[in-house]
Amino acid sequence: MTRIAMWCAPRTISTAIMRAWENRPDTVVSDEPFYAHFLQATGMDHPGRDDIIASYETNWRTVARNLTEDPLPEGAAIWYQKHMAHHMLDHISLDWVGKLANCFLIRAPAEVITSYIKVRSQPTLMDLGFPQLLRLFEAVRHQSGSIPPVIDSQDVLEDPSGTLNLLCEAVSVPFSERMLSWPPGRRNSDGVWAPYWYAAVEKSTGFAPYRPKDETPPPHLEDLLAQAQEIYQELYRFRLTTAGRNN
Repeated sequence: MTRIAMWCAPRTISTAIMRAWENRPDTVVSDEPFYAHFLQATGMDHPGRDDIIASYETNWRTVARNLTEDPLPEGAAIWYQKHMAHHMLDHISLDWVGKLANCFLIRAPAEVITSYIKVRSQPTLMDLGFPQLLRLFEAVRHQSGSIPPVIDSQDVLEDPSGTLNLLCEAVSVPFSERMLSWPPGRRNSDGVWAPYWYAAVEKSTGFAPYRPKDETPPPHLEDLLAQAQEIYQELYRFRLTTAGRNN
């Protein structure tokens, strides 16, 4: 049994990668299980806030225990957990993450910001999850004594097969060609926030080719971009590449 925790910033093709894993016959997935706790603890007004809090567990300790101890359904050998790094508030202990195979998904901050502001127009650095990603990366690195796998969204889009092969190898599971395509539509496993965030992935049947974005973050977010870029570069240098080594 393998429990995979993929730690992401928002707007990083994280849901498409969840689709890839869910299309495997041996895998079940969880979609942002700490979201309800995050909203209740912070009081933040995200789209669908009340429905999210009403629909999911709000006690972070219970969530962590379930993710690390609950049995998998019969026939499943892999539990893929999609996590937003910014949901890991400072009061949440990270001792339990060592029970999971931890991975990290990053994306160029300019692309994250220009996508994010289409839903929430005034993001902070903490909204984008970059400091939390680095905190988690360092915690996992310290607990495990090794560098956890990092993949970049652009690499996935430019070479889905090669990059996902590397990821599977890093978490000691066999790659499946079924990870490269999936049926369109919504899933029962999608969070109740899907109507606000998942329009593009619901139409998808696989990874779209990478295309550089013409948009740039607005001038008033230049400082935010610079701060996020510094953290991104820290993680980017550890990313898995199809050359079979870390850059």
